[in-house]
Amino acid sequence: MKKNKHKSSVLVRRNNRNGYLFLAPWLLGFILFTAFPFVYTIYLSFNNVKMTVMGFEIKWAGWYNYNVIFFEIIEFVPALLRFILMQIVYVPVILVISFILGLLLNQEIRFRTTFRTIFFLPVIILSGSVMQQFMAAGATSLDSISDLLVFNVIANYSRLIARSIEVLFINFTIVLWFTGIPIVLFINALQKVDRYLYEAAEIDGANWWQILWKIVIPMIKSTALVVSIYTIINLGLYNINPLADGRINILDLIRAAMGSTSTGLGTASAYATVYTIVVLLLIGICLFIFRSKDGLKNEESLRERQLRNLHRIQKRNSKKNITVKEYLNMINQKIARKGEKQND
Repeated sequence: MKKNKHKSSVLVRRNNRNGYLFLAPWLLGFILFTAFPFVYTIYLSFNNVKMTVMGFEIKWAGWYNYNVIFFEIIEFVPALLRFILMQIVYVPVILVISFILGLLLNQEIRFRTTFRTIFFLPVIILSGSVMQQFMAAGATSLDSISDLLVFNVIANYSRLIARSIEVLFINFTIVLWFTGIPIVLFINALQKVDRYLYEAAEIDGANWWQILWKIVIPMIKSTALVVSIYTIINLGLYNINPLADGRINILDLIRAAMGSTSTGLGTASAYATVYTIVVLLLIGICLFIFRSKDGLKNEESLRERQLRNLHRIQKRNSKKNITVKEYLNMINQKIARKGEKQND
């Protein structure tokens, strides 16, 4: 017995060692090219950094750079608010559109592979630098819809909703471009759903709407979280002007501060730090929205939860097919069983 335990512990240690060796190249690259620059950027944000003839001159400045970007540079706070508005509008729309397209492209239709290639082709062709050139040239923006009657009706109800719809429509080409990877992720998640759950739901009388909300959406909830995080980070990497009004964005401010001799890298580092904190807060909101409530209450598997939902659907649909007399007899039987339990 002791020998078996010893062999299993040795096997576990060997597997752990092999796993860490497999991750070592990525971990080394992450520490050198991501973690260290990020920590050093935070350090520079608390310093006054200037380029001199002898190189960079670093002097401790405390919260001076943050005071400058929030209270002296008037473009930063509006640019930050526009970025947050863009994330609030774009992320749900990209999530819903990519899910719908993934759901359609997962069906047994003709030329399904061709349609999948069409939706994913822009991601392959339009790299980051190419897309930036298209954005700078205005090729990704559509004409304004502010003169349409429907838009004016919405504007009379709420200017905020109307402005959000207008911004979304103007940059709808960018929205479709950002759905390439999420569509692939949703198709992969949908293909992993057990087909027996669909068959069991159909046998129990569930319609497609019940199957969608009781089986499909709960099964791909984790994929929706991954898509949301990916979209938030991906939107933050591009210099997108959500209002298409020519105003300066946060990435423009960072580039201008890096090339300025008066502000220096300290101000640019403060911009980047605040920008990163906002992105992390948005990711935290997504984690809160997509958290698994059932998983916090108990440790039952996702399949068990789906079977319980199917039982609820079957029970609800069976009630629709019984007569009034059968329904009253069922209620009387439940009351009788409760009375017997109380007497016992």
